Amino acid sequence: MATRLPSVDVVIIGVGWGGSIFAKELTDLGLRVVGLERGGNRDTSTDFRLPNYNRADELRYAHRGDLFQNLSRDTVTFRHTTHDTALPMRQLGSFLPGEGLGGAGVHWNGQNWRFLPWDFETRSQTLRRYGAKALPPDNMVADWGVTYADLEPYMDKWEYLCGISGKAGNIQGKIQPGGNPFEGPRQRDFPNPPLTPSYGMTLFQQAAAGLGYHPFFTPAANSSQPYTNTYGVQLGGCLYCGFCERFGCEAYAKASPMTCVFPVLLPSPHFDLRTHTTVTRLNLDNTRRRVTSVTYVDAQGLEYEQPADLVLLTAWTLNNVRLLLVSGIGTPYNPSTGEGVVGRNYAYQAGTGATMFFENQVFNPFMGSGALQMAIDDFNGDNFNHAGLGFIGGGSLTLSSTGARPIDTHPTPVGTPRWGSAWKTAVAHYYQRFLGMGVQAGVLAYRGNYLDLDPTYRDAFGLPLLRMTFDWGPNEHAVSRYMVPVLQRLASAMKADKVSVGPLSAHYSIVPYQSTHNTGGVIMGTDPRASAVNKYLQMWDVPNLFVVGASAYPQNAGYNPTGTLGGLIYWTVDALKNKYLKHPGPLVS
Repeated sequence: MATRLPSVDVVIIGVGWGGSIFAKELTDLGLRVVGLERGGNRDTSTDFRLPNYNRADELRYAHRGDLFQNLSRDTVTFRHTTHDTALPMRQLGSFLPGEGLGGAGVHWNGQNWRFLPWDFETRSQTLRRYGAKALPPDNMVADWGVTYADLEPYMDKWEYLCGISGKAGNIQGKIQPGGNPFEGPRQRDFPNPPLTPSYGMTLFQQAAAGLGYHPFFTPAANSSQPYTNTYGVQLGGCLYCGFCERFGCEAYAKASPMTCVFPVLLPSPHFDLRTHTTVTRLNLDNTRRRVTSVTYVDAQGLEYEQPADLVLLTAWTLNNVRLLLVSGIGTPYNPSTGEGVVGRNYAYQAGTGATMFFENQVFNPFMGSGALQMAIDDFNGDNFNHAGLGFIGGGSLTLSSTGARPIDTHPTPVGTPRWGSAWKTAVAHYYQRFLGMGVQAGVLAYRGNYLDLDPTYRDAFGLPLLRMTFDWGPNEHAVSRYMVPVLQRLASAMKADKVSVGPLSAHYSIVPYQSTHNTGGVIMGTDPRASAVNKYLQMWDVPNLFVVGASAYPQNAGYNPTGTLGGLIYWTVDALKNKYLKHPGPLVS
Protein backbone atom coordinates (compact mmCIF):
# COMPACT_ATOMS: atom_id res chain seq x y z
CA MET A 1 0.00 0.00 0.00
CA ALA A 2 1.44 3.35 -1.06
CA THR A 3 1.81 6.11 1.53
CA ARG A 4 -0.35 9.03 0.44
CA LEU A 5 1.38 12.40 0.84
CA PRO A 6 -0.12 15.90 1.18
CA SER A 7 -1.16 17.41 -2.14
CA VAL A 8 0.98 20.02 -3.91
CA ASP A 9 0.37 22.40 -6.78
CA VAL A 10 2.71 20.78 -9.32
CA VAL A 11 4.56 17.50 -9.73
CA ILE A 12 7.40 17.39 -12.27
CA ILE A 13 8.64 13.99 -13.47
CA GLY A 14 12.26 14.17 -14.64
CA VAL A 15 14.44 17.08 -13.51
CA GLY A 16 16.57 17.76 -16.57
CA TRP A 17 16.37 20.78 -18.84
CA GLY A 18 12.59 20.90 -19.02
CA GLY A 19 11.93 19.96 -15.44
CA SER A 20 14.39 22.48 -14.03
CA ILE A 21 13.09 25.40 -16.11
CA PHE A 22 9.45 24.64 -15.32
CA ALA A 23 10.29 24.35 -11.62
CA LYS A 24 12.14 27.69 -11.65
CA GLU A 25 9.37 29.54 -13.47
CA LEU A 26 6.51 28.07 -11.41
CA THR A 27 8.16 28.39 -7.99
CA ASP A 28 8.75 32.06 -8.85
CA LEU A 29 4.94 32.34 -8.89
CA GLY A 30 4.80 30.88 -5.38
CA LEU A 31 3.51 27.46 -6.44
CA ARG A 32 4.52 24.41 -4.42
CA VAL A 33 6.49 22.18 -6.79
CA VAL A 34 7.80 18.65 -6.26
CA GLY A 35 10.50 17.42 -8.65
CA LEU A 36 10.90 13.64 -8.98
CA GLU A 37 14.23 12.43 -10.40
CA ARG A 38 14.94 8.71 -10.71
CA GLY A 39 18.71 9.19 -10.49
CA GLY A 40 20.89 10.72 -7.81
CA ASN A 41 21.88 14.25 -6.94
CA ARG A 42 24.67 15.91 -8.87
CA ASP A 43 26.57 19.19 -8.67
CA THR A 44 29.52 20.61 -10.60
CA SER A 45 31.49 21.66 -7.52
CA THR A 46 31.42 18.16 -6.03
CA ASP A 47 31.21 15.85 -9.07
CA PHE A 48 33.32 17.60 -11.71
CA ARG A 49 35.54 20.03 -9.83
CA LEU A 50 39.27 20.51 -10.41
CA PRO A 51 41.64 19.13 -9.35
CA ASN A 52 39.74 15.90 -9.92
CA TYR A 53 41.51 13.50 -12.23
CA ASN A 54 38.44 11.27 -12.41
CA ARG A 55 36.52 14.06 -14.19
CA ALA A 56 38.21 13.19 -17.50
CA ASP A 57 38.17 9.43 -16.91
CA GLU A 58 37.33 8.06 -20.35
CA LEU A 59 36.65 4.56 -19.04
CA ARG A 60 34.34 5.72 -16.26
CA TYR A 61 32.23 8.12 -18.28
CA ALA A 62 32.56 7.26 -21.97
CA HIS A 63 32.62 3.46 -21.69
CA ARG A 64 31.13 2.48 -18.34
CA GLY A 65 28.42 5.13 -18.58
CA ASP A 66 28.60 6.75 -15.17
CA LEU A 67 26.07 9.43 -16.19
CA PHE A 68 23.74 7.12 -18.13
CA GLN A 69 20.67 5.02 -17.52
CA ASN A 70 21.30 1.73 -15.73
CA LEU A 71 20.17 -0.90 -18.23
CA SER A 72 20.14 -3.66 -15.63
CA ARG A 73 17.05 -1.98 -14.13
CA ASP A 74 15.36 -0.53 -17.18
CA THR A 75 16.05 -0.76 -20.90
CA VAL A 76 14.23 -1.02 -24.23
CA THR A 77 13.65 -3.91 -26.59
CA PHE A 78 14.24 -3.54 -30.30
CA ARG A 79 13.21 -5.04 -33.62
CA HIS A 80 13.20 -3.83 -37.25
CA THR A 81 9.66 -4.88 -38.16
CA THR A 82 6.59 -6.45 -36.57
CA HIS A 83 7.70 -9.76 -38.08
CA ASP A 84 10.85 -9.81 -35.93
CA THR A 85 11.30 -10.79 -32.29
CA ALA A 86 12.29 -7.84 -30.13
CA LEU A 87 15.26 -8.34 -27.80
CA PRO A 88 16.48 -6.13 -24.94
CA MET A 89 19.32 -3.65 -25.39
CA ARG A 90 21.75 -5.03 -22.79
CA GLN A 91 24.58 -2.55 -23.37
CA LEU A 92 24.41 1.16 -24.16
CA GLY A 93 24.92 1.70 -27.86
CA SER A 94 22.95 3.74 -30.38
CA PHE A 95 21.77 6.32 -27.83
CA LEU A 96 22.72 7.34 -24.28
CA PRO A 97 19.79 8.28 -22.02
CA GLY A 98 20.88 10.17 -18.95
CA GLU A 99 20.15 9.37 -15.32
CA GLY A 100 20.52 11.67 -12.37
CA LEU A 101 19.87 15.32 -11.73
CA GLY A 102 20.17 17.25 -14.99
CA GLY A 103 19.54 14.20 -17.16
CA ALA A 104 21.06 14.10 -20.63
CA GLY A 105 21.58 17.86 -20.37
CA VAL A 106 24.71 17.09 -18.33
CA HIS A 107 26.53 14.91 -20.86
CA TRP A 108 25.45 16.44 -24.17
CA ASN A 109 27.94 18.07 -26.54
CA GLY A 110 26.13 21.40 -26.72
CA GLN A 111 25.20 21.69 -30.40
CA ASN A 112 22.33 24.15 -30.25
CA TRP A 113 20.32 24.37 -33.46
CA ARG A 114 17.04 26.02 -34.26
CA PHE A 115 15.04 23.88 -36.67
CA LEU A 116 14.40 25.54 -40.03
CA PRO A 117 10.99 27.13 -40.73
CA TRP A 118 10.39 24.29 -43.22
CA ASP A 119 10.88 21.68 -40.49
CA PHE A 120 7.77 22.85 -38.64
CA GLU A 121 5.55 22.65 -41.74
CA THR A 122 7.15 19.74 -43.57
CA ARG A 123 3.98 18.16 -44.89
CA SER A 124 2.16 21.27 -46.08
CA GLN A 125 5.28 22.84 -47.59
CA THR A 126 6.20 19.63 -49.42
CA LEU A 127 2.71 19.20 -50.84
CA ARG A 128 2.64 22.84 -51.89
CA ARG A 129 5.97 22.76 -53.72
CA TYR A 130 6.34 19.19 -54.99
CA GLY A 131 2.98 17.43 -54.64
CA ALA A 132 1.98 14.25 -52.83
CA LYS A 133 4.25 12.03 -54.95
CA ALA A 134 7.30 13.56 -53.29
CA LEU A 135 6.42 11.83 -50.02
CA PRO A 136 7.49 8.17 -49.67
CA PRO A 137 4.98 5.33 -49.24
CA ASP A 138 3.56 4.76 -45.75
CA ASN A 139 4.88 8.08 -44.50
CA MET A 140 3.32 9.74 -41.44
CA VAL A 141 4.86 13.17 -42.05
CA ALA A 142 2.95 15.91 -40.25
CA ASP A 143 3.08 19.61 -39.48
CA TRP A 144 3.75 20.56 -35.87
CA GLY A 145 0.79 22.86 -35.27
CA VAL A 146 3.20 25.70 -34.47
CA THR A 147 5.51 27.62 -36.77
CA TYR A 148 9.05 28.88 -36.56
CA ALA A 149 7.67 32.40 -36.10
CA ASP A 150 5.59 31.22 -33.13
CA LEU A 151 8.63 29.74 -31.38
CA GLU A 152 11.28 32.32 -32.34
CA PRO A 153 10.92 34.53 -29.22
CA TYR A 154 11.14 31.44 -27.01
CA MET A 155 14.18 30.00 -28.79
CA ASP A 156 15.79 33.40 -28.27
CA LYS A 157 14.99 33.23 -24.57
CA TRP A 158 16.54 29.75 -24.39
CA GLU A 159 19.72 30.91 -26.16
CA TYR A 160 20.21 33.74 -23.69
CA LEU A 161 19.66 31.34 -20.78
CA CYS A 162 22.40 29.04 -22.13
CA GLY A 163 24.83 31.72 -23.35
CA ILE A 164 25.00 30.27 -26.87
CA SER A 165 28.14 31.08 -28.84
CA GLY A 166 27.75 31.71 -32.55
CA LYS A 167 27.20 34.12 -35.42
CA ALA A 168 23.71 34.98 -36.61
CA GLY A 169 22.96 34.55 -40.29
CA ASN A 170 19.56 36.24 -40.49
CA ILE A 171 18.61 39.11 -38.18
CA GLN A 172 15.07 40.34 -38.76
CA GLY A 173 15.19 39.20 -42.38
CA LYS A 174 18.60 40.69 -43.22
CA ILE A 175 21.30 38.16 -44.13
CA GLN A 176 24.46 38.56 -42.04
CA PRO A 177 27.94 37.83 -43.47
CA GLY A 178 29.57 34.79 -41.86
CA GLY A 179 26.37 33.33 -40.45
CA ASN A 180 23.97 30.70 -41.74
CA PRO A 181 22.05 32.36 -44.59
CA PHE A 182 19.44 29.57 -44.56
CA GLU A 183 18.32 29.94 -40.95
CA GLY A 184 14.99 31.47 -40.05
CA PRO A 185 15.01 35.16 -39.12
CA ARG A 186 16.00 35.87 -35.54
CA GLN A 187 15.44 39.07 -33.56
CA ARG A 188 19.09 39.50 -32.49
CA ASP A 189 22.53 37.91 -32.55
CA PHE A 190 23.74 35.20 -30.18
CA PRO A 191 24.73 36.31 -26.67
CA ASN A 192 28.36 35.19 -27.17
CA PRO A 193 30.71 35.29 -30.16
CA PRO A 194 31.75 32.03 -31.86
CA LEU A 195 34.28 29.66 -30.34
CA THR A 196 37.88 29.80 -31.60
CA PRO A 197 38.11 27.64 -34.75
CA SER A 198 40.58 24.80 -35.13
CA TYR A 199 42.97 24.54 -38.10
CA GLY A 200 40.84 21.77 -39.61
CA MET A 201 37.73 23.94 -39.41
CA THR A 202 39.56 26.71 -41.26
CA LEU A 203 40.50 24.30 -44.07
CA PHE A 204 36.88 23.18 -44.30
CA GLN A 205 35.63 26.77 -44.34
CA GLN A 206 37.94 27.66 -47.22
CA ALA A 207 37.09 24.53 -49.21
CA ALA A 208 33.34 24.90 -48.74
CA ALA A 209 33.37 28.55 -49.72
CA GLY A 210 35.49 27.71 -52.76
CA LEU A 211 32.82 25.24 -53.89
CA GLY A 212 30.13 27.90 -53.59
CA TYR A 213 28.69 26.67 -50.29
CA HIS A 214 28.02 28.83 -47.22
CA PRO A 215 30.12 27.75 -44.20
CA PHE A 216 29.34 29.03 -40.70
CA PHE A 217 30.03 28.27 -37.03
CA THR A 218 27.71 25.76 -35.39
CA PRO A 219 25.78 27.47 -32.57
CA ALA A 220 27.37 26.14 -29.39
CA ALA A 221 26.17 25.82 -25.80
CA ASN A 222 29.88 26.03 -24.89
CA SER A 223 30.58 29.58 -23.73
CA SER A 224 33.33 31.27 -25.71
CA GLN A 225 33.81 33.69 -22.80
CA PRO A 226 32.53 34.19 -19.22
CA TYR A 227 28.82 34.98 -19.30
CA THR A 228 26.02 35.84 -16.88
CA ASN A 229 22.73 34.34 -18.00
CA THR A 230 19.16 35.59 -17.73
CA TYR A 231 18.71 33.98 -14.30
CA GLY A 232 21.81 35.77 -13.04
CA VAL A 233 23.99 32.64 -13.03
CA GLN A 234 27.66 32.99 -14.01
CA LEU A 235 29.08 30.65 -16.68
CA GLY A 236 32.79 30.23 -17.35
CA GLY A 237 34.68 30.24 -20.63
CA CYS A 238 35.43 27.02 -22.52
CA LEU A 239 38.84 25.41 -21.91
CA TYR A 240 38.78 23.30 -25.14
CA CYS A 241 39.64 20.22 -23.10
CA GLY A 242 37.96 17.77 -25.49
CA PHE A 243 35.81 16.11 -22.81
CA CYS A 244 32.25 17.32 -23.46
CA GLU A 245 30.04 14.55 -24.77
CA ARG A 246 29.52 11.87 -22.07
CA PHE A 247 31.17 14.13 -19.45
CA GLY A 248 30.28 16.97 -17.12
CA CYS A 249 32.04 20.33 -17.38
CA GLU A 250 34.33 21.46 -14.58
CA ALA A 251 34.67 24.97 -16.03
CA TYR A 252 30.94 25.78 -15.82
CA ALA A 253 31.27 26.55 -19.55
CA LYS A 254 28.88 23.99 -21.03
CA ALA A 255 25.26 24.97 -20.57
CA SER A 256 23.40 22.41 -18.47
CA PRO A 257 20.67 22.51 -15.84
CA MET A 258 23.45 22.44 -13.23
CA THR A 259 25.24 25.48 -14.63
CA CYS A 260 22.21 27.51 -15.77
CA VAL A 261 19.21 26.81 -13.52
CA PHE A 262 19.88 24.83 -10.33
CA PRO A 263 21.89 27.56 -8.54
CA VAL A 264 18.73 29.69 -8.40
CA LEU A 265 16.16 26.88 -8.25
CA LEU A 266 17.42 24.60 -5.48
CA PRO A 267 17.42 27.30 -2.74
CA SER A 268 13.73 28.05 -3.37
CA PRO A 269 11.53 27.19 -0.36
CA HIS A 270 8.75 26.32 -2.81
CA PHE A 271 10.74 23.51 -4.50
CA ASP A 272 11.05 20.00 -3.10
CA LEU A 273 13.57 17.85 -5.00
CA ARG A 274 13.33 14.09 -4.47
CA THR A 275 16.09 12.04 -6.05
CA HIS A 276 16.27 8.24 -6.45
CA THR A 277 12.50 8.22 -7.02
CA THR A 278 11.20 6.06 -9.85
CA VAL A 279 7.71 6.99 -11.03
CA THR A 280 5.74 3.83 -11.81
CA ARG A 281 2.39 5.28 -12.89
CA LEU A 282 0.17 8.30 -13.21
CA ASN A 283 -3.20 7.86 -11.50
CA LEU A 284 -6.42 9.07 -13.13
CA ASP A 285 -9.79 9.87 -11.59
CA ASN A 286 -12.86 7.84 -12.50
CA THR A 287 -13.59 10.07 -15.51
CA ARG A 288 -10.07 9.34 -16.84
CA ARG A 289 -9.87 13.04 -17.73
CA ARG A 290 -7.63 14.15 -14.87
CA VAL A 291 -4.41 12.99 -13.23
CA THR A 292 -4.98 12.99 -9.50
CA SER A 293 -1.60 11.75 -8.30
CA VAL A 294 1.74 10.16 -9.16
CA THR A 295 2.95 6.88 -7.68
CA TYR A 296 6.70 6.43 -7.16
CA VAL A 297 9.16 4.15 -5.41
CA ASP A 298 12.09 5.58 -3.46
CA ALA A 299 15.63 4.25 -2.95
CA GLN A 300 14.50 2.07 -0.01
CA GLY A 301 11.81 0.43 -2.12
CA LEU A 302 8.99 2.27 -0.32
CA GLU A 303 5.99 3.31 -2.42
CA TYR A 304 4.43 6.76 -2.21
CA GLU A 305 1.48 8.51 -3.82
CA GLN A 306 1.95 12.23 -4.48
CA PRO A 307 -1.29 14.10 -5.30
CA ALA A 308 -1.03 17.29 -7.35
CA ASP A 309 -3.22 19.72 -9.26
CA LEU A 310 -0.89 19.84 -12.28
CA VAL A 311 1.50 17.18 -13.59
CA LEU A 312 4.40 17.88 -15.96
CA LEU A 313 6.00 14.86 -17.61
CA THR A 314 9.44 16.10 -18.63
CA ALA A 315 11.46 12.90 -18.83
CA TRP A 316 13.51 11.72 -21.82
CA THR A 317 11.67 10.90 -25.06
CA LEU A 318 11.32 7.14 -24.61
CA ASN A 319 10.49 7.41 -20.92
CA ASN A 320 7.68 9.89 -21.62
CA VAL A 321 6.10 7.40 -24.01
CA ARG A 322 6.50 4.42 -21.70
CA LEU A 323 5.00 6.08 -18.64
CA LEU A 324 1.91 7.11 -20.59
CA LEU A 325 1.46 3.58 -21.95
CA VAL A 326 2.00 1.95 -18.55
CA SER A 327 -0.52 4.37 -17.02
CA GLY A 328 -3.11 3.78 -19.72
CA ILE A 329 -3.21 7.41 -20.79
CA GLY A 330 -3.93 8.11 -24.45
CA THR A 331 -4.84 5.57 -27.11
CA PRO A 332 -1.87 3.32 -28.01
CA TYR A 333 -0.83 3.51 -31.65
CA ASN A 334 -1.73 0.55 -33.85
CA PRO A 335 0.44 0.21 -36.99
CA SER A 336 -2.07 -2.15 -38.63
CA THR A 337 -4.81 0.47 -38.69
CA GLY A 338 -2.71 3.63 -38.39
CA GLU A 339 -4.94 4.72 -35.52
CA GLY A 340 -3.97 5.70 -31.99
CA VAL A 341 -1.65 8.42 -30.78
CA VAL A 342 0.77 7.25 -28.06
CA GLY A 343 3.82 5.62 -29.63
CA ARG A 344 3.31 6.85 -33.20
CA ASN A 345 5.84 8.72 -35.37
CA TYR A 346 8.99 7.47 -33.68
CA ALA A 347 12.04 8.87 -35.51
CA TYR A 348 15.78 9.19 -35.08
CA GLN A 349 18.76 10.63 -37.00
CA ALA A 350 20.46 9.19 -40.10
CA GLY A 351 24.20 9.73 -40.52
CA THR A 352 26.61 9.65 -43.45
CA GLY A 353 30.27 10.40 -42.78
CA ALA A 354 33.73 10.74 -44.28
CA THR A 355 37.18 10.45 -42.69
CA MET A 356 40.01 12.27 -44.47
CA PHE A 357 43.67 11.35 -44.09
CA PHE A 358 46.55 13.73 -44.82
CA GLU A 359 50.22 12.89 -45.24
CA ASN A 360 51.57 16.44 -45.04
CA GLN A 361 49.13 18.17 -42.68
CA VAL A 362 49.30 17.89 -38.89
CA PHE A 363 46.36 18.69 -36.60
CA ASN A 364 45.76 18.64 -32.85
CA PRO A 365 42.66 16.46 -32.55
CA PHE A 366 42.88 16.03 -28.79
CA MET A 367 41.84 19.62 -28.02
CA GLY A 368 38.30 20.63 -28.80
CA SER A 369 34.88 21.57 -27.55
CA GLY A 370 31.54 19.81 -27.69
CA ALA A 371 30.06 21.96 -30.44
CA LEU A 372 33.27 23.28 -32.04
CA GLN A 373 32.21 22.80 -35.66
CA MET A 374 32.10 24.47 -39.04
CA ALA A 375 28.91 23.65 -40.93
CA ILE A 376 27.06 24.12 -44.19
CA ASP A 377 23.28 24.05 -44.53
CA ASP A 378 23.14 24.09 -48.33
CA PHE A 379 21.73 20.54 -48.34
CA ASN A 380 19.43 20.69 -45.34
CA GLY A 381 15.65 20.97 -45.16
CA ASP A 382 14.25 22.48 -48.33
CA ASN A 383 17.25 24.77 -48.88
CA PHE A 384 17.78 23.26 -52.35
CA ASN A 385 15.42 22.13 -55.09
CA HIS A 386 14.32 18.53 -54.55
CA ALA A 387 12.38 18.15 -57.79
CA GLY A 388 13.25 14.79 -59.33
CA LEU A 389 15.64 13.78 -56.54
CA GLY A 390 13.39 11.12 -55.03
CA PHE A 391 13.54 12.45 -51.48
CA ILE A 392 12.69 15.44 -49.32
CA GLY A 393 14.74 17.11 -46.61
CA GLY A 394 18.43 16.52 -46.08
CA GLY A 395 20.89 17.25 -43.33
CA SER A 396 23.45 19.59 -41.83
CA LEU A 397 27.04 18.86 -42.92
CA THR A 398 29.78 19.60 -40.41
CA LEU A 399 33.47 19.26 -39.71
CA SER A 400 33.95 18.82 -35.97
CA SER A 401 36.79 19.46 -33.53
CA THR A 402 35.19 17.96 -30.46
CA GLY A 403 38.25 16.22 -29.04
CA ALA A 404 39.72 12.86 -30.07
CA ARG A 405 39.83 10.83 -26.86
CA PRO A 406 42.63 8.24 -27.02
CA ILE A 407 40.61 5.10 -26.23
CA ASP A 408 37.84 5.86 -28.69
CA THR A 409 39.82 7.47 -31.49
CA HIS A 410 42.14 5.50 -33.75
CA PRO A 411 41.08 6.04 -37.38
CA THR A 412 43.09 4.40 -40.14
CA PRO A 413 42.64 4.32 -43.93
CA VAL A 414 40.91 1.50 -45.76
CA GLY A 415 43.29 -1.45 -46.20
CA THR A 416 45.02 -1.05 -42.85
CA PRO A 417 45.27 -4.34 -40.90
CA ARG A 418 42.78 -4.46 -38.03
CA TRP A 419 45.37 -5.53 -35.43
CA GLY A 420 49.08 -6.07 -34.91
CA SER A 421 52.17 -3.91 -35.42
CA ALA A 422 51.06 -2.52 -38.79
CA TRP A 423 47.78 -1.34 -37.24
CA LYS A 424 49.63 0.28 -34.32
CA THR A 425 51.99 2.06 -36.70
CA ALA A 426 49.06 3.39 -38.72
CA VAL A 427 47.23 4.59 -35.61
CA ALA A 428 50.29 6.48 -34.40
CA HIS A 429 50.88 7.97 -37.86
CA TYR A 430 47.33 9.12 -38.58
CA TYR A 431 46.15 10.26 -35.15
CA GLN A 432 47.33 13.80 -35.94
CA ARG A 433 46.66 13.52 -39.67
CA PHE A 434 42.93 12.97 -39.94
CA LEU A 435 39.74 15.04 -40.04
CA GLY A 436 36.14 13.86 -39.94
CA MET A 437 33.07 15.23 -41.67
CA GLY A 438 29.51 14.12 -41.07
CA VAL A 439 26.00 14.62 -42.41
CA GLN A 440 23.30 14.53 -39.76
CA ALA A 441 20.15 13.91 -41.76
CA GLY A 442 16.54 14.07 -40.71
CA VAL A 443 14.34 10.99 -40.45
CA LEU A 444 10.75 10.91 -41.64
CA ALA A 445 7.95 9.22 -39.76
CA TYR A 446 6.66 5.98 -41.27
CA ARG A 447 3.65 3.87 -40.41
CA GLY A 448 5.80 0.92 -39.31
CA ASN A 449 8.16 2.86 -37.01
CA TYR A 450 6.61 3.15 -33.56
CA LEU A 451 6.86 2.46 -29.81
CA ASP A 452 4.71 0.17 -27.67
CA LEU A 453 4.95 -2.02 -24.57
CA ASP A 454 6.86 -5.28 -24.87
CA PRO A 455 4.66 -8.30 -24.08
CA THR A 456 7.57 -10.37 -22.73
CA TYR A 457 10.25 -8.35 -20.95
CA ARG A 458 9.85 -6.33 -17.75
CA ASP A 459 11.92 -3.93 -15.66
CA ALA A 460 13.09 -4.18 -12.05
CA PHE A 461 9.63 -3.09 -10.85
CA GLY A 462 7.77 -5.67 -12.93
CA LEU A 463 6.55 -3.14 -15.50
CA PRO A 464 6.68 -3.88 -19.26
CA LEU A 465 9.71 -2.54 -21.10
CA LEU A 466 9.22 -0.18 -24.01
CA ARG A 467 9.50 -1.89 -27.39
CA MET A 468 11.01 -0.02 -30.35
CA THR A 469 10.13 -1.02 -33.90
CA PHE A 470 12.30 0.96 -36.30
CA ASP A 471 14.33 0.90 -39.49
CA TRP A 472 15.57 3.36 -42.08
CA GLY A 473 13.06 4.24 -44.77
CA PRO A 474 13.58 4.96 -48.49
CA ASN A 475 13.92 8.70 -47.88
CA GLU A 476 16.89 8.26 -45.53
CA HIS A 477 18.75 5.99 -47.95
CA ALA A 478 18.14 8.42 -50.83
CA VAL A 479 19.50 11.35 -48.81
CA SER A 480 22.61 9.36 -47.91
CA ARG A 481 23.30 8.40 -51.53
CA TYR A 482 22.95 12.04 -52.54
CA MET A 483 25.34 13.30 -49.86
CA VAL A 484 28.21 10.86 -50.54
CA PRO A 485 29.53 12.78 -53.61
CA VAL A 486 29.12 16.08 -51.70
CA LEU A 487 31.45 14.76 -49.00
CA GLN A 488 33.87 13.52 -51.65
CA ARG A 489 33.94 16.93 -53.35
CA LEU A 490 34.73 18.65 -50.05
CA ALA A 491 37.48 16.14 -49.24
CA SER A 492 39.02 16.72 -52.65
CA ALA A 493 38.86 20.49 -52.19
CA MET A 494 40.63 20.09 -48.84
CA LYS A 495 43.36 18.07 -50.63
CA ALA A 496 42.94 14.94 -48.53
CA ASP A 497 45.29 12.13 -49.60
CA LYS A 498 42.88 9.33 -48.65
CA VAL A 499 39.16 9.37 -47.92
CA SER A 500 36.89 6.77 -46.32
CA VAL A 501 33.17 7.47 -46.83
CA GLY A 502 30.56 5.71 -44.73
CA PRO A 503 27.06 5.81 -46.24
CA LEU A 504 23.99 4.91 -44.23
CA SER A 505 23.89 1.23 -43.28
CA ALA A 506 21.37 -1.03 -45.01
CA HIS A 507 19.45 -1.38 -41.74
CA TYR A 508 19.46 0.57 -38.51
CA SER A 509 21.54 -1.02 -35.76
CA ILE A 510 21.02 -0.34 -32.07
CA VAL A 511 24.60 -1.44 -31.28
CA PRO A 512 27.01 1.38 -32.30
CA TYR A 513 26.58 4.87 -30.88
CA GLN A 514 25.00 7.33 -33.30
CA SER A 515 23.15 10.05 -31.38
CA THR A 516 20.77 10.51 -28.47
CA HIS A 517 18.35 12.30 -30.80
CA ASN A 518 15.31 10.06 -30.37
CA THR A 519 12.04 11.81 -31.20
CA GLY A 520 8.32 11.19 -31.41
CA GLY A 521 5.86 8.94 -29.64
CA VAL A 522 3.83 11.72 -28.00
CA ILE A 523 3.59 14.04 -30.97
CA MET A 524 2.01 17.47 -31.10
CA GLY A 525 -0.52 18.57 -33.68
CA THR A 526 -3.93 20.05 -34.35
CA ASP A 527 -5.96 16.82 -34.65
CA PRO A 528 -6.61 14.69 -31.51
CA ARG A 529 -6.98 11.63 -33.74
CA ALA A 530 -3.42 11.98 -35.05
CA SER A 531 -1.56 13.63 -32.16
CA ALA A 532 -1.26 13.02 -28.44
CA VAL A 533 -0.74 16.63 -27.31
CA ASN A 534 -1.93 19.96 -28.60
CA LYS A 535 0.35 22.82 -29.63
CA TYR A 536 0.98 23.68 -25.98
CA LEU A 537 2.07 20.06 -25.23
CA GLN A 538 -1.09 19.47 -23.20
CA MET A 539 -2.62 15.99 -23.44
CA TRP A 540 -5.83 16.17 -25.44
CA ASP A 541 -7.53 13.64 -23.14
CA VAL A 542 -6.10 14.80 -19.81
CA PRO A 543 -5.88 18.62 -19.60
CA ASN A 544 -3.90 18.81 -16.34
CA LEU A 545 -1.07 16.73 -17.85
CA PHE A 546 1.60 18.31 -20.06
CA VAL A 547 4.18 16.08 -21.79
CA VAL A 548 7.31 18.03 -22.71
CA GLY A 549 10.23 16.67 -24.69
CA ALA A 550 11.43 15.71 -28.15
CA SER A 551 8.69 13.08 -27.87
CA ALA A 552 6.49 15.86 -29.29
CA TYR A 553 8.32 16.05 -32.66
CA PRO A 554 6.21 14.60 -35.53
CA GLN A 555 9.44 13.72 -37.41
CA ASN A 556 13.09 14.60 -36.95
CA ALA A 557 15.09 17.29 -38.74
CA GLY A 558 18.72 17.45 -39.84
CA TYR A 559 19.80 18.99 -36.55
CA ASN A 560 20.30 18.17 -32.88
CA PRO A 561 16.88 18.55 -31.21
CA THR A 562 17.80 20.34 -27.96
CA GLY A 563 17.84 23.98 -29.10
CA THR A 564 14.38 23.70 -30.60
CA LEU A 565 13.19 21.86 -27.50
CA GLY A 566 14.43 24.77 -25.40
CA GLY A 567 12.08 27.02 -27.37
CA LEU A 568 9.20 24.59 -26.88
CA ILE A 569 9.88 24.53 -23.12
CA TYR A 570 9.59 28.30 -22.82
CA TRP A 571 6.58 28.31 -25.21
CA THR A 572 4.83 25.92 -22.82
CA VAL A 573 5.97 27.87 -19.75
CA ASP A 574 4.29 30.94 -21.24
CA ALA A 575 1.08 28.98 -21.93
CA LEU A 576 1.00 27.68 -18.36
CA LYS A 577 1.62 31.06 -16.75
CA ASN A 578 -0.62 33.17 -18.94
CA LYS A 579 -3.35 30.73 -19.97
CA TYR A 580 -3.67 27.50 -17.99
CA LEU A 581 -3.09 28.75 -14.44
CA LYS A 582 -5.60 31.55 -14.97
CA HIS A 583 -8.23 29.20 -16.40
CA PRO A 584 -7.32 25.51 -15.83
CA GLY A 585 -8.66 23.27 -18.56
CA PRO A 586 -8.12 22.52 -22.24
CA LEU A 587 -6.12 25.26 -23.97
CA VAL A 588 -7.25 24.17 -27.44
CA SER A 589 -10.80 23.14 -28.25
